[in-house]
Amino acid sequence: MAAGGFCKLPDGMVVVALNLPRPALADGTSDVRVLVHAHNRARALTRLRNLGLRAVYLRGNAAPPTPDEITAVLHHPDGLIWRTAPDNGVAPPVVAVPELWRPIRALLRKAAA
Repeated sequence: MAAGGFCKLPDGMVVVALNLPRPALADGTSDVRVLVHAHNRARALTRLRNLGLRAVYLRGNAAPPTPDEITAVLHHPDGLIWRTAPDNGVAPPVVAVPELWRPIRALLRKAAA
């Protein structure tokens, strides 16, 4: 089961965060963290399902989005972004440059190729 969670914003909208296996890799060796901004949790999951990620479910609130993730998705015009998920929750070294958020089209384009 994919880890995930949500955060309700003051205006009633929600930000849903999910760790999913990367679609391009069938063995699931690399996970991605997907963020969706929507009116409610059901609509957020529907947005992902409409893009071809059919088996996406949110059970519980074990890994809600961080404030930095919420800011990132709110400033993206599509409200749907992703990046590689950290391995087992271990923070990267301080020297490493943090990975940038990418639009969901980039993930789906790699999966189709």
